Amino acid sequence: MRAALRQAERALALGEVPVGAVVVLDGVIVGAGCNQPISAHDPSAHAEIMALRDAAARIGNYRLPGATLYVTLEPCAMCAGAILHARVARVVYGARDPKTGAAGSVVDLFAEPRLNHHAEVIGGVLAADCGGLLSAFFAARRARRRTSDVTDQRS
Repeated sequence: MRAALRQAERALALGEVPVGAVVVLDGVIVGAGCNQPISAHDPSAHAEIMALRDAAARIGNYRLPGATLYVTLEPCAMCAGAILHARVARVVYGARDPKTGAAGSVVDLFAEPRLNHHAEVIGGVLAADCGGLLSAFFAARRARRRTSDVTDQRS
């Protein structure tokens, strides 16, 4: 999870929502990614998708059986779908996402019995660190908005 947090810090440096992910296979990081939808002009460029793309390219297969994906924020429905299609064995996430989380917060796609693949899910790993990074990002964003609102009112 610490490697995923480093990816989240990379996203923060890019001005993106600080979410990071890594894919581990046989104890080795084979894929890494951070949120990039703004800078890449790509709504699918979430950290999990970027890490899955990186891992698939490195190992030469879009299927990642036996892999574990570590991500700093609970996956959304889009990312959960990609994780399931990649046949990832286990998902470990940090902070829960009460607005769009698809690993139990809003829905639980990983436990949907009608789907043909399931992944083990472990949540809350380094949750305070992961959540703190996100909270600080959004607090700073709100502060900037308030400052610009005051500046606009003075103009």
